[in-house]
Amino acid sequence: MGGVSVVPGQPTATMLGVDPVATCVAAYNRGEKPDRVSEKTAVKLLTQLLVAKAPGNSVEVRVPPYSAVQILEGVRHRRGTPPATVECTAQVFIELATGALTWAAAKEAGQVVASGQRSDLSDLLPLVPMPPV
Repeated sequence: MGGVSVVPGQPTATMLGVDPVATCVAAYNRGEKPDRVSEKTAVKLLTQLLVAKAPGNSVEVRVPPYSAVQILEGVRHRRGTPPATVECTAQVFIELATGALTWAAAKEAGQVVASGQRSDLSDLLPLVPMPPV
């Protein structure tokens, strides 16, 4: 598995003001892993867009190790595991959020673990469709 590592003192795409979502999508399209800072920033930005699009506390969306947010109005949970959860890798989340991957395809391939009522996010995605490269 190829990847781009971050060298201390070397600027990352995010540090240079390059769009972290586009940086990640480009890396994935090349079969590479983006630098950690770009991937983390892209996930944080996209999960916050998801929260803005579907505010609430009834579904927890987890993108380890970068983000966990609660969305969708409904049953509010306060402690422990919420009644509905969605979990996937950063790459899968970014691809879902940009339209490079559909919810149905991700579920079918086992790339998304979704449980509980209202855990189907297909109506909320993509968040920021990007043209194919």
